[in-house]
Formats: sequence, structure tokens, C-alpha cells
Amino acid sequence: MAFYDPVLDRFRTPPPTVSVVPLRGVIGGFGPGRRGLSIDTMAPVLEAAFRSKRVTAVALVINSPGGSPVQSDLIARRIRDLAAEHEKPVTAFVEDVAASGGYWIACAADEILVRPASIVGSIGVVSAGFGFVDAMEKLGIERRVHTAGARKALLDPFRPERDEDVAHLKAIQVELHHQFIDWVRDRRGAHLNAGEEPELFEGKFWTGIRGIQYGLADGEGELRRTMRERHGDKTRFRVIERSRSLLDRLRFGAAADPIAWGDGMMAAVGERAMWSRFGL
Repeated sequence: MAFYDPVLDRFRTPPPTVSVVPLRGVIGGFGPGRRGLSIDTMAPVLEAAFRSKRVTAVALVINSPGGSPVQSDLIARRIRDLAAEHEKPVTAFVEDVAASGGYWIACAADEILVRPASIVGSIGVVSAGFGFVDAMEKLGIERRVHTAGARKALLDPFRPERDEDVAHLKAIQVELHHQFIDWVRDRRGAHLNAGEEPELFEGKFWTGIRGIQYGLADGEGELRRTMRERHGDKTRFRVIERSRSLLDRLRFGAAADPIAWGDGMMAAVGERAMWSRFGL
């Protein structure tokens, strides 16, 4: 008969552990008390996910419609740096959507797994806004802007658009688009369906099933089932969440300040618009 020895048990091989990093929400900072995904909020989480010697692998759980290209790039590069430093395999699991900046981050993983109804892609750059020129005239409001620099008030929504201003914006968008394409090709080049490449980089998005066919994803998968199939039934999951500020927890804790409340409402509208592009 075998007896349990607590001393010997300490020296037995511990079960595999997978660090789980949720990456949910719009990328970037939006308004008072509302922190999107950014390198500031995610760096401590990523460090904690990779640094433990007991961690067998790192899983990114992504559900993001995109946002800031700079923050997307910073987060993705930090993931790659940590993966190389600690020699940990990284798998991205896409929930509802990994589009635009969300897909940018997903490409930092060694493997991208989706659900059949997930949305992936949207490899492009968009800039949206409103024009209030006619509304200003009807209300009898005069816009007064004084600048040092002839183009400082570029694309002012209260003034008519100028062709040269739009051309300048588009030139920046093209440059950012090429950076996005270069990153995807660097990370996914061997997997991409070469015959579909022109369409892949037009900014379109697809279901998870079509994404697999195009090489944007590697296959279907769900976090717990996939990781236990690979590392064993005793695999443990260590979920590492980013900390939230008091204002994050109170959501509209700054409601007594009408300016902060208004900024928060505008940020919420912007976030809602980003999600709604994908039917979410």
C-alpha cells in the first residue's frame, strides 16, 4: 500500500500552468475614468504572465474591435519581446472579434485560434468624424480659431474640408496601413493565402472559418479544452487581469463634473461605434 508523504510531495513535478491574459475592449485611452487597452495598463499584466518559471505557456484571450495603432504595436511588440526572453509559446484565442488593432495584437502570438463565428481581419486604417459647418450657420454661431502655422487647425470639424487637408490625412493613413501590412506579413506570411492577399489588406473582415481559409488564423480552438489537450488534464489556468482604477470601478464616478461626464459619454459613443461595425 502506498502512503502519502507530504515531504516527498513537495518535490514532485507540479502540473502544467497556463497564464491567461484577457485583452478585451477598445485599444487606447478614452476619457476620464475609462482606460482602454494600452501599454501602460497591459505591461504589468504581461510581465506577470511570462516571468513565472512554472508557466508552461501563455494564452491571450482577445475580444477587441481595434483602436490606437501605436498602442496596438506597443502591446504586440512587448508580447514578442517577453516570449523570446522567457521562451514561452503564445497562443491567441479570439472570442467575438479580433479586428484592426485587435488583430494586430493577435499576430503577436505564435498561433491564432478562433471560433467559427468569430470576426477577424480588418487590416486597414480608418479616421472618422463629423462636420458641423451647416449647423453652425443655422445657429448663428461664429467659430473663432487663432493659430501660428497655416495648417495648425487641420480638418477642423467646424470649417469646410479642404482637399489638401484630406490628402495629408490620407497620406498618413497609407503609411500606417503599410506598417500594419508589414507586421501581418512578418508574423503570418507563411500562412497567408497568397491568392487572396490583395483582398486581405483592403480592410475587410471575415468569420473565423473564412479567416482560417485565408490564413489569418490557424484553426478552431477554445482556451481550456485546447490547452488541456496539449498539456494534460491537470493543467492549471492562471488568469491575470489588469488592475482597474477607482474611477473605472465606479464608471461614472465623475458624474458630478459635467465636463468629465460629457467626455465620458462621448468616449462611450465612440467605443460603441467601433463595436457596432462588427454587429456587436
